[in-house]
Amino acid sequence: MTPPDGPDATEISDVVPPDAPGLVLLVWDAPNVDMGLGSILGGRPTAVYRPRFDALGRWLLGYAAELSVSTNDTLEAEATVFTNIVPGTSDNVRPWVEALRNVGFAVFAKPKTSEDSDVDDDMLEHIDRRAESGRLAGVVVASADGQAFREPLEELADEVPVTVIGFREHATWAVQHDTIRFLDLEEIPGVFREPLPRVSLENLPDEGAWLQPLRPLTALLNSR
Repeated sequence: MTPPDGPDATEISDVVPPDAPGLVLLVWDAPNVDMGLGSILGGRPTAVYRPRFDALGRWLLGYAAELSVSTNDTLEAEATVFTNIVPGTSDNVRPWVEALRNVGFAVFAKPKTSEDSDVDDDMLEHIDRRAESGRLAGVVVASADGQAFREPLEELADEVPVTVIGFREHATWAVQHDTIRFLDLEEIPGVFREPLPRVSLENLPDEGAWLQPLRPLTALLNSR
């Protein structure tokens, strides 16, 4: 899962030799996963509840090995985290980005300048480029709900195995899907140091529980 080098990594990595092995691609939607995790925790995730990307990487390598056996082909794994960088926070985010790169993940970082400057389209474009290369042998999308990727992933699922990693509370469509596999993030061994304090409408305690908002109320001021 070594990320491509150079100033224009996307162009360089799109140049594929004819004998290149098949590719199992993972894309991680950091803003959406953080939102879903925050709603489960009832606030901003602390270090204890931050996902461990080394564990995720080991899972991906194992999954690629399984697909290699089932397809009788040699497959490589590639993992990329897509994230927004709020202006003025780069010093805080840099250690996390460098840690990801040291694990073997590529990182696509985009300034968060407005409500519309998210990374959904960039993730879909990346998946499309890999599909157009003819190498794509499997796709894994990590997103709390994955709803923004539903239609493109349903189309891809006709060609290659597609997995959505997220939280079952938010990704009901994927949990119940016939052709897309769903994997709850907490089911990946070692991803979380401690069990998540999960409360849903299906497992409410007798005394009741608070379900925190998924976004601040002030977000309504920017959506008129």
